Amino acid sequence: MTTNIEFETLLTDIQQCRICESALEHGCRPVVQAHPEAKLLIIGQAPGIKVHQSGVPFDDASGERLRMWLNIDSDTFYDPKKVAIMPMGFCYPGKGKSGDLAPRKECAPQWHDALLAQLPNIEMTLLIGQYAQNYYLTQSELGSKPKTLTDTVKAWRQWAPTYLPIPHPSPRNNIWLKKNPWFEQDIIPYIQALIKAKIF
Repeated sequence: MTTNIEFETLLTDIQQCRICESALEHGCRPVVQAHPEAKLLIIGQAPGIKVHQSGVPFDDASGERLRMWLNIDSDTFYDPKKVAIMPMGFCYPGKGKSGDLAPRKECAPQWHDALLAQLPNIEMTLLIGQYAQNYYLTQSELGSKPKTLTDTVKAWRQWAPTYLPIPHPSPRNNIWLKKNPWFEQDIIPYIQALIKAKIF
């Protein structure tokens, strides 16, 4: 069983990580939320500029929609004993030509396995966006991963409840959500019911 000292040491190491510092225009500010008691794990992409500035995960419009999807309030969402948040890239990667740059590739191999080993009570993991889905579902023994995000999300049943692949809740995905109403009609109720029954 994980000791609090081991966990706190790891969390401090992550928060002080500077592996990518030379490649980050805005500097390092790893964003993570976790506790060994957490039952829900959210693996997203990387912090945006607003989250980089506040240091609070999903402290933006994406977070508002995500909490609505989960049907939980901010107090529950930001309780690390209930919800762990571990992005593919812990720091804001900077701006690209069409939105934020991809998450840095160094983070997940460096920290994910160690942090997951400290989270023994996870009942469900939300994989938000293609980066998390490509990393975790490609290695999954629960079924092969389709090539596109849409087809991956459509195939959610083959990984549930261990993994739930979902689109990013960003306002940038409003068009996708309108084109794919089945996501909010079918998958969101399943997630909410599972959270109510097994997690909180």
